[in-house]
Amino acid sequence: MSKQPSSSGGRKWNLIIDVAKSVHANNCVLAAKDEYVGNDFPGYSAPVPEEGGDLFTVTRKVRGQSPVVDVTYLLKTCNHCDNSPCKKVGGDAVIKREDGIMMIDPVKARGRKDIYKACPYGALIWNEELQLPQNWTFDAHLLDAGWPHPRCVDVSPINAVEAVKITDAEMQKRAEEEGLEVLRPELGTKPRVYYKNMYRFNACFIGGTILGMVNGVQECIEGATIDLYLGEEKVGSAESDEFGEFRIDRLKENSGTYKIVATHDGVGKVSAEAELGESVYLGELVLA
Repeated sequence: MSKQPSSSGGRKWNLIIDVAKSVHANNCVLAAKDEYVGNDFPGYSAPVPEEGGDLFTVTRKVRGQSPVVDVTYLLKTCNHCDNSPCKKVGGDAVIKREDGIMMIDPVKARGRKDIYKACPYGALIWNEELQLPQNWTFDAHLLDAGWPHPRCVDVSPINAVEAVKITDAEMQKRAEEEGLEVLRPELGTKPRVYYKNMYRFNACFIGGTILGMVNGVQECIEGATIDLYLGEEKVGSAESDEFGEFRIDRLKENSGTYKIVATHDGVGKVSAEAELGESVYLGELVLA
């Protein structure tokens, strides 16, 4: 039987993942494997198989082109949804604890592949040997033993992953103040896994390099003002750095034709157009 913690006082667990810092996201994958593969935690989780037992997954995305380019890693796991499709299908084989943690009963869920298939995020695994759907249990066995947070927090060297136990009202306030997002909000599943700086994965940027003539020599221009227009509307601005590079981010994919106007007092002005599909590097733009 799955275990319930003592009264949580209205405070519930949430996971916050900073997409801009998730360069070491694979550490969470390895930590979960180390904790769950081959290990039995009665009342919490049956042993997870080594093959096909990734309770965390990482998706890699490259935006832009060299030299204005970035690589982002999106870490995914069980969202511990409050309005969970797997709970609706699984009944008492899926436990929603008072502290917000979702656990699949390792006894009652045997043979229930319908629970595994119910997750719209693809975040559950199917243990073929045990005929058992399984999820990342938020390391509930460790938390109940007195750990301050799950292992994925410990293995994140630059604070890319944070676990907080607060009330829903406090979490909602933090989400609004910090611009936190959840995956696929249109599903209405009410996930308890939040993402910071999600634009790094689901938005685009337009970038370029500003050059100009200074004392008869073409140089990279620092401090040029770059304005971005969609039709007649100004939708963004930036300033070129010491290498003359700039980027204007948080743009929607396939959102149309943009116009860039770059200016620098004493050096000149240049404009260019960009048809935005995915993130684009415009190359070298020379002020004149």
